[in-house]
Amino acid sequence: MNSHKEDESWVEADATADRDSRPTRGNRRKAPFYKVLQGMPIAVDAFCYGTIPGVTAYFLTHAHSDHYTNLGSKWKSGPIYCSEETAKLITHMLAVDPSWVHPLPLDTPTIIPDTGRVSVTLIEANHCPGSSLFFFEGQQTIDAGDSAFKSPFIGSSRSFRYLHCGDFRASPRHVLHPAVNGKRIDHIYLDTTYLNPKYTFSPQPLVISACAELTRRLVGGVGDDPNGHTNRKFTIDAWMKSPTSTEKGGQQTPQERILVIVGTYSIGKERIVKAIAQALGTKVYCDARKTAILRCQADKELHALLTADPAEANVHILPLGVVTSDNLKSYLQKFNGTFSRVIGFRPTGWTYSPPSGSNLNGSIQSIISQGQSRHFSYTDLQPSQKSSYNIQIFGVPYSEHSSFFELTCFAMSCDWGRMIPTVNVGTPASRAKMTKWLKRWESEKRSAKPYIIQPRTADYW
Repeated sequence: MNSHKEDESWVEADATADRDSRPTRGNRRKAPFYKVLQGMPIAVDAFCYGTIPGVTAYFLTHAHSDHYTNLGSKWKSGPIYCSEETAKLITHMLAVDPSWVHPLPLDTPTIIPDTGRVSVTLIEANHCPGSSLFFFEGQQTIDAGDSAFKSPFIGSSRSFRYLHCGDFRASPRHVLHPAVNGKRIDHIYLDTTYLNPKYTFSPQPLVISACAELTRRLVGGVGDDPNGHTNRKFTIDAWMKSPTSTEKGGQQTPQERILVIVGTYSIGKERIVKAIAQALGTKVYCDARKTAILRCQADKELHALLTADPAEANVHILPLGVVTSDNLKSYLQKFNGTFSRVIGFRPTGWTYSPPSGSNLNGSIQSIISQGQSRHFSYTDLQPSQKSSYNIQIFGVPYSEHSSFFELTCFAMSCDWGRMIPTVNVGTPASRAKMTKWLKRWESEKRSAKPYIIQPRTADYW
């Protein structure tokens, strides 16, 4: 597709882009071009558009509501392909008829029926449990979907490769995956949630470790004094003084018990929960609905931590939006006599703000260099202004979407012909800002080929 036709395709898509949360009513809404693979009868995360013309296979990247909108017990538009974990989640949460659901294994090329022998390989997306990238390979056989723009390659012998990223947290593992590594990819459908240089938060594993270490220090009363020596009386929350201990009959009052609360989505953020619980050596409590969802996931370590007794667990899971000072005060009162203090974590990428003096328009090489020098530890986590000694809340700059730095590393580390943004595409102004960076990546790759970014570990650059 040339640049003129691509612009026209976006104009055509403007009526529906970024409005997937609205259910279909009356006449069926048309699916924008980026929801249906070019030249193939395959739609991805397009359930809100109902039965799409020419589509014979519907793919679901993961079980988040903005991706499965309108999918439910009445679905009859065609077979649904997804990972095994996502299949369990949608049949449990949405009551989708299992006869429509076709779980696929990870890392294994599979021919999809009724698609002209298109094969797909599922790759762990590093997003929420069950999330997958889809690597498609095959010939173009049909102009499926609602777009008026037709492919000139229908019926040709040429084979095409498409990588659909859904939502993902890009890592070296993705570009080094056998299905991707060393191959020219025609189209990459990219998760552009944070395609903005102000969102260059620290690597996910470092943030998870920082949360676990901070919790261990707060709960255990362990910290570093100003001279760098371990001191159990000095904690990171020393700025909030503990009520003076009292002694009765020569006996000190019982040691306080601290409750740790982690805010999560219905699916997602589980890695922080596990790390904190394992650091404390404690069980994890959540309500029955959340427990049932967690048990749909293939995480035996997490399953072993779960308990139905809130008093048995020092870590509780609550919805992310509930983790506020007022709500945690009320929640703590429910356990009066069991817990005396509460520490709450709010993990979300929207917590992040760039450090003062950050260069948000530097060269690609400077973006990579600055990103690879970025570190994160428990000292970077600070309590919110409304925190008190009894109720402390920490905003955690943590996301399960790719940061701008990670998107840059991903784009520079694999071979692609066209990047198609799939998030924040609802206005020409938003698309123009992202297109600027897509073109800069493309230009940099042409001028610096081959481009090798040495990862710091297998999990992050």
